[in-house]
Formats: sequence, structure tokens, C-alpha cells
Amino acid sequence: MISFSQVSKRYAGGYEALKSVSLEIQPGEMVFITGHSGAGKSTLLKLMCAIERPTSGSVLVNGQNIGTLRASAIPFVRRNFGLMFQDNKLLYDRNVYQNVMLPLHIIDYDASDAAKRVRAALDKVGLLGKEKALPVTLSGGEQQRLAIARAIVHRPSILLADEPTANLDAAYAVELGELLRSFNRVGVTVVIATHDEQLAARLQPRHIALEYGKLAADHISA
Repeated sequence: MISFSQVSKRYAGGYEALKSVSLEIQPGEMVFITGHSGAGKSTLLKLMCAIERPTSGSVLVNGQNIGTLRASAIPFVRRNFGLMFQDNKLLYDRNVYQNVMLPLHIIDYDASDAAKRVRAALDKVGLLGKEKALPVTLSGGEQQRLAIARAIVHRPSILLADEPTANLDAAYAVELGELLRSFNRVGVTVVIATHDEQLAARLQPRHIALEYGKLAADHISA
């Protein structure tokens, strides 16, 4: 479970990205975080996975208080998460297989089992035949699917995605949405920061809206 209790986040210079936000996300939910640019969506995701820490209030992930963790403990917390960033953060000097292998290499995963996991992840996103391709040779939709494969290769319980359909055409956005829903159907908690109203209409997730750093709405899409 992810729990925010009166969470505020103030950056250097005094900019307050979040203001006294309280919410809970239960295991297995699909949640969309929406709001205008600067509403605090990305900050909310970063607080969940300890990329950022709250200025005040508490963020709990599976009972652990993110704000009080030692730096050495954060990598272990992040193993619960699969992360998809807005710019993908792919390594363009490494091929598809190597990009997906990276998270397992970082945690020193058993080499033979790691290879099986990489191929399984690539198969899940439809890229098994492009293991040796460089990311620059892939279409935008394929790059997003590569980012998903890398995010889920270690089988996280929570998948966070920041504007995953922002640079995709409508057909690729539909495909990506179905892929995210497939992970949610097998029990993965999926939290997506997005402006994509059509994606929300198709997937009908729980919808949390932010406005100028404050919680503005929280409901199930109809």
C-alpha cells in the first residue's frame, strides 16, 4: 500500500509543488494522476519511489516511511517499483537486450535466470525479435515498450509511469494502454501521471486530480 499523510514538498527557492496531500493507493489498483502542467503529478510519483523526499508529512510504502529511510536502504525500497520516465532514459549506446538487462545487473541477479527474465519481458512487450537492435532504430512506440520491459523485468509490485503516451500517436497509445492494463490484471499496482483523457476513458481507472499542488478530486472513472 502507498499512503500519503499531509504531504508537502517545497523545492529550493520556495516553490511548493505539493501542499498537504493525503491519499492511499491499495495493492492492485490502477490509478491515473491528472492535472495541469506544474500541478505536482511528477513530484507525487517521485515521492512514492524515494527519488524525492517530503518536506513535511509522511509517505509510507508497504509500511516503510520513505522520508526517514537511510540512503543505503532506498535501493531496496525501489526494488518494489518499475519506473517509466517521460523521456524514457534509455541507453542509446546499448542494444535492446542490454537496456532491459541493466536493472538485473545492478542488483547482481543470477546471470542465467536474468537472461530468461530479459527474454520473457521482451516477449511480453513484443520485442523479442529485436534484442540486438539499438534504441535509435526503434519507433517511438517500440521505445516505450522497451522502457516498459526494462521497468518490469525484475517483476515489481508497483509500476509508475510519467506521461507514457505523451509522444505517441493514437494507435500506439491504445496499444500501450492495453499493455499497462495487462500488468494491472495480474496484480501489479499501476500509477500513471498523464494528460491523456482518451486513455483514461478507455481504461476507466481510479482518477486522482491535482490542482496547484493540492488534491482536487479522487474518484473512479465512469
